[in-house]
Amino acid sequence: MRSHLQTLTRTVSVVRTLTGGFRPSPKAITRTMSTNSTGLMFQLKLNPITGNSEWIVIEEELDDASPKPMLATTSYLDMLNDSPRNRAYRTAIDKTVTKECHVLDIGAGTGLLSMMAARAMGVDDNDNDDDDSSSSKGMVTACESYLPMVKLMKKVLRANDMNSKIRVLNKRSDEVEVGVDVASRAGVLVSEILDSELLGEGLIPSLQHAHDKLLVENYKTVPYRATTYGQLVESTYLWELHDLYNNEANVADGIHLVPKGKESVLRVKPQQFTMHCDAIGEELRLLSEPFKIFEFDFWKRPDSHGETQVHIKASNDGTVHAVISWWVLQLDEEGNIFYSTSPKWINSPSTYNGLSSTYTGTQDWCDHWKQCVWFTKGKGLPVRKDEDVRMDATHTDISISYKFNAQSQTSEVDHSQDSHLTLSPERIAIYGDNNWRQFMLKAINFALKGKESPLCVIADDSVFLSVAVAHISKSSHIIAMFPGLGDKGRQYLQAVADENGYTMDRIQVINTRKQLTMNDTHQNKVDLLIAEPFYFGAEGMLPWQGLQFWSKRTMIDSMLAEDVCIMPCKGILKACAMSLPDLWRSRRALENIEGFDHTMVNTTLGACGPSSESPCLPFFIWQCGETQKLSDTYTIMEFDFLKPLSSCHGKAKVEFIEAGVCHGFALWIDWVMDSTNDIGMSTGPDQRYWKQGVKLLAEPLKIGPGICSTVIEAHFDSSSGELSVNNR
Repeated sequence: MRSHLQTLTRTVSVVRTLTGGFRPSPKAITRTMSTNSTGLMFQLKLNPITGNSEWIVIEEELDDASPKPMLATTSYLDMLNDSPRNRAYRTAIDKTVTKECHVLDIGAGTGLLSMMAARAMGVDDNDNDDDDSSSSKGMVTACESYLPMVKLMKKVLRANDMNSKIRVLNKRSDEVEVGVDVASRAGVLVSEILDSELLGEGLIPSLQHAHDKLLVENYKTVPYRATTYGQLVESTYLWELHDLYNNEANVADGIHLVPKGKESVLRVKPQQFTMHCDAIGEELRLLSEPFKIFEFDFWKRPDSHGETQVHIKASNDGTVHAVISWWVLQLDEEGNIFYSTSPKWINSPSTYNGLSSTYTGTQDWCDHWKQCVWFTKGKGLPVRKDEDVRMDATHTDISISYKFNAQSQTSEVDHSQDSHLTLSPERIAIYGDNNWRQFMLKAINFALKGKESPLCVIADDSVFLSVAVAHISKSSHIIAMFPGLGDKGRQYLQAVADENGYTMDRIQVINTRKQLTMNDTHQNKVDLLIAEPFYFGAEGMLPWQGLQFWSKRTMIDSMLAEDVCIMPCKGILKACAMSLPDLWRSRRALENIEGFDHTMVNTTLGACGPSSESPCLPFFIWQCGETQKLSDTYTIMEFDFLKPLSSCHGKAKVEFIEAGVCHGFALWIDWVMDSTNDIGMSTGPDQRYWKQGVKLLAEPLKIGPGICSTVIEAHFDSSSGELSVNNR
């Protein structure tokens, strides 16, 4: 998943990066916008401490003197470190581009595929004039819509003496016109506009437009074909990620986030979710052999809509909780060169129809492409061994979905459509976790102790806190700030009010675009200020995104009662040394990629290396391939929410307790809910539902004789919300 996003139906390019879906971070470019009249490009930058965003101008030239890792949150680096992918493309391009022709590269990125094609043609560097557009023979047209990457690509081309062989167009492919931007149609298409689901980066509309407007008849293409496969699985973990109604039925706290008859009022979006499924391989029961779903030929015009009926023979008794899917690329016409995103348990070519015996499903760990998970409805679909299961698959321009004939499609319909909330799978699982609910209820009861008719402000997007406080304290008045949910949160609270024993005259959802004032509280002081903290849309961000709570607490400092209860009262930044060989390999500094120098992109992409330093990035560490803790957990610094927001710093001497290779540090925040320090919640690597921050070392540190400790230091800037981490 890369940031060029060839999706033709969008007027604003969205940078899709690493989640569980999107993977933003405090520095992530969440949207980009260009103006054709000025040629300027803007980035929408999020301040993680305030939750506010602002458009900033991208400078005309990348700063060579002091480059910054401005593209570190994209997946370019991970993709360029994917050696099997690079090798497969190079082999297929060498096999396909055998003479001088016009090659079109859609979504060119750093220009790697373009350079491969130019080299395969064997055109001398002086044979083409960069300013001469009268002929396209022997020329590669590299189409890339994302301006920062265009600038980086030009640096790569110059460093490899390829700038005169490759014409770079800073446009989406659907904006390119023959006779205006290029002299003629292309005879070969090379592209890599694929996400983990295959279609999410606009593969179909891009191919349609190219077929209609940019390519000759009987053109050649790399890749040649893509096929999606699936497998039925049973998994308690996957079930907990989407079935809040039945999970909530197993707890007895009297709170009903999804009351009976309103099972879909709080749910995950019906879509495929990306995940490193190898991480839960031992927890899965495979209920079928792999089966083919869709086949997409790059050499012909694809359809925008497709349907297929798949008959699957169940291989075991069980309950189908999910479909795990992946895709296989056939890069050459003859069918000898393949690349797969399959999980590692798929390693037998006999399970695939028509694949070469040289095919293997086992690849190195990488983060740019994962498997996809589609949840079945409710408790799942019971099956018996040898039973024929019918699955109806549908694809649109940008997505694939499934439906099982044996499951009712109307059993969970709630006609109060406006009250529906869609949350991430991890958030659904948290809300259904009995231990987490008991923890939060204990904290709420502690906060309410001794307070009659309290005014409670919910400073985040936690619908659980709002419902729980209203349910427990019948005399409380609640103001829910809901900075991300907004009016959708109010509609939800209204929908579940009767089942939780409160009325909406006790709950007020404010307009978060304005600051909370005494007029909103009817001149009453705030008795309780509480949060989980959780902010809608920030699930993929770094752990200190939750410090937005500290900012909101500071803004209403004058409105707090003298005996106000603030929950959480403290945040503790924790860290431990980690061995992360797979993650480090995917983020290491680039050198020579299939014969092309890429060293000049390392700093911009945030690579780990002697001349560049990787920033902190958010990951589910438990999904990061091979991992090992090499130290105990250490406290780096504390954030005191009983006081107004301020900058702070801290450090700790980390003692290694295990031999191995240290690749970096995991960082997270433990939230202390009460002033007695008795109620605390960790979001560390042992917890699956939260992402941790990862600070990778410039070079791995081998732990052996003479190396027993290191020092990690962190600085928090309250004005920007940025947290910098260093070790020495």
